[in-house]
Amino acid sequence: MTASVEHSQASETVIAVVASAARAAAVHVPATVELTPGAPVSDPDAVLLPAEAAGAVLARLSGEVSGDVVLVVSAQIVDALANSPVGPMDVAAALRPALEAAAGTLGRVRVDSERTEDPDTAMDGLRDKGMFVAVPLLAGNGTVEATFALQVTLPQPRTQRGSLDLLRHVAMEVTVEIGRTRMTVGELLSLHPGEVIELDRAASAPADLLVNGTLIARGEVVVVDEDFGLRISEIVTDARSEIGQVTP
Repeated sequence: MTASVEHSQASETVIAVVASAARAAAVHVPATVELTPGAPVSDPDAVLLPAEAAGAVLARLSGEVSGDVVLVVSAQIVDALANSPVGPMDVAAALRPALEAAAGTLGRVRVDSERTEDPDTAMDGLRDKGMFVAVPLLAGNGTVEATFALQVTLPQPRTQRGSLDLLRHVAMEVTVEIGRTRMTVGELLSLHPGEVIELDRAASAPADLLVNGTLIARGEVVVVDEDFGLRISEIVTDARSEIGQVTP
């Protein structure tokens, strides 16, 4: 297979990946109307931004797919967040669910270090890193309300890792997650003491053990000397290779 054919196939793969991620993100952008993805473009001069692009969130992706993601939003969305019923909302925090939904289509991928940027600066940063794809998110009348852009490095075939003995004593963040849920602002405003929030996991289901955001095991929550603990019941396949297996 020639290099030009391989490059063309890689480009088509990236475009398909970004289009799928943009569809997932569109559902969670806090717009007043439903947004639908437009045509993906990889030409920097052909990217469609909101007519009044007022804010952008830039974040890193890590895991099975690495790269950078940018979500540019219109002044209408920024104003709505600034004047929300629960008080001013941080743009990066409000758009994180959209970024996480997009990352979820890519596999085991984590969203890191999200921050607000000037829209032009954020987009220029993606262009400087090589190939990227941008997808406009459109209102029903065709108006661009947001733009989703992604620069990704697709996973390469696994190769034999060198010794990681030097990392034996490196501390890593370990968390246990029993479940999640999503709520609208209206539902949050209606909360009161004593109310029970249902999570997306059955009571009998195991909890997840994550290392630096990567799922590596599952188990049963227990109490150890009046503190919570986790009794491991399952090691996720290839989990150790995700964080680097250290020889005992």
